Amino acid sequence: MKLLIPCLFTVCLVAHSGSAQNKPLRLGVIGLTHTHVHWILGRAADDRVVIAGIVEPNRDLAKRYMQQHGLSMDLVYPTMDDLIRQATPEAVAAFGSIDQHLEVVEKFAPLGIHVMVEKPLAVSLADARKMEALAKKHGIQLLTNYETTWYPTVHTAQQLLHRDSIGSLTQLVIRDGHRGPLNIGVNKEFLEWLTDPVRNGGGAITDFGCYGANLATWLLDGERPLSVVAVTQQLQKENNPHVDDESTIILTYKNSKATIQASWNWPIGRKDLEVYGKRGVIFADNRHTLRVRMAKGYDGYTETSHTLQERPTPYHDPFAFFAAVIKKEISPPPYDLSSLENNLVVMEILDAARRSARTGKVVKLQ
Repeated sequence: MKLLIPCLFTVCLVAHSGSAQNKPLRLGVIGLTHTHVHWILGRAADDRVVIAGIVEPNRDLAKRYMQQHGLSMDLVYPTMDDLIRQATPEAVAAFGSIDQHLEVVEKFAPLGIHVMVEKPLAVSLADARKMEALAKKHGIQLLTNYETTWYPTVHTAQQLLHRDSIGSLTQLVIRDGHRGPLNIGVNKEFLEWLTDPVRNGGGAITDFGCYGANLATWLLDGERPLSVVAVTQQLQKENNPHVDDESTIILTYKNSKATIQASWNWPIGRKDLEVYGKRGVIFADNRHTLRVRMAKGYDGYTETSHTLQERPTPYHDPFAFFAAVIKKEISPPPYDLSSLENNLVVMEILDAARRSARTGKVVKLQ
């Protein structure tokens, strides 16, 4: 099967080829305790984004990271108010605990400063709706960043599905996770809130369940599930005494279903996606490897394998994408992976999944 990549991205870039002459977006970094922050701290310099300042009250942590990335401690401020007064950011990216996301939006939205948070959008659906109201009231962009958003395999899978390459969708299987925070050696500043049911909203069901909910909502063009059922376990009670570390979430839709396996017990780290249609299946095995199997007879199939290149700027990187959205160089479609509307559905699914796991009952959403 020949994979044809639509020219949409090229058109956007050509139309705004002069954007490189603009000043880079002045981005504030709020918190350093989420280790995804190394993504922005270690990002190669370009003309899209510049770090205006960093908010981190833990000076020891800040010194460690500034030294690691060759950055000056002059960038670091103790509070968000100090950052606002002295660094004048145009946008901020939150890299603290998930329960702090609402506070960040409460601080910056009234100032017209755009916000991007690490996944998931919020610690609860209630917090997410407060954030939505603030973003709409003050006219800011409020995006959520997932690692898988930038995988070319994920986008090619969506394009193939929407071109009816494998027939109509019947089910999704989405697997995300690793050996667990302690086993992979996350630092103490990250570990202390990642395994806290209040500050993180749960364990693996929150940390990795959000990926599957995000992808399912996008692949189904914003369709909300009819029902959610979830089962959680503690297979490493000694490491995760207060939260789940194993979860399975099943979403039922009108004509399909999604199975989300979010785990801190995989022997290897994984972020993979299987898209099943009536005639075939697409395997997005990782960021760059994609396979397509077309059914043949009872249990036979033909398979093609593809190694995909990175997506073009600004669709390859959360910070370049954030800048392009703010500057109106691009206009993402409804229920885009980073979008507020998608991630409100994600929070609805996660809240229902946690409720289902707690009560042992199916939660109806429609």
